[in-house]
Amino acid sequence: MEAKPIVKTKILRIFFLLVIIICTSCRENNPIETTLKNEVFIKSDKEHSEAYFLIATANISKSIIAKSQIAQQESSESKIWQISKRLENQQNLLLQDVMKMANNRLVIVADINTDSKQDLYARIDRNDNNFNKAYINSVAESLAEQIKLFESISKDTNDKMILKLVLQYLPEDYQLLREAAQIREQIN
Repeated sequence: MEAKPIVKTKILRIFFLLVIIICTSCRENNPIETTLKNEVFIKSDKEHSEAYFLIATANISKSIIAKSQIAQQESSESKIWQISKRLENQQNLLLQDVMKMANNRLVIVADINTDSKQDLYARIDRNDNNFNKAYINSVAESLAEQIKLFESISKDTNDKMILKLVLQYLPEDYQLLREAAQIREQIN
């Protein structure tokens, strides 16, 4: 009688050991689960880069708009006033498109770059020529940064909406940057 319980416990131990081995081997070698996990991580990295693009583009646009509004108030030179007005209009359109895309993707665009007005005021002393130089230099830097963002996201994504946005605004940014460089040379 004593032999039966010992045999039963040995059989149960072997059974539980087999169950554990089978479960762990199934968990490790499930290629479908592994592929799905990898795809989720790849998509989330892509989504993070697109979200960063939207946030950074919106902040640069807000900065350029603020600087352009100051230039329209402070500058008496017609070339500066004209380019600042064009920049403000173009960046407002870009900002609207970026905000629509951000809202559709549930990306919150917060004001990270709030010191653009103080930056421009810090660069000037009330001399009109110094203001014009500071404005053109500051806007050219911002446009160059925005162009780099456009170029980098166009390489990193295949999202049709983002690529359409880049194709729409990148040529305008290049044109405005060239005009800013011409005005900078005329001021110096």
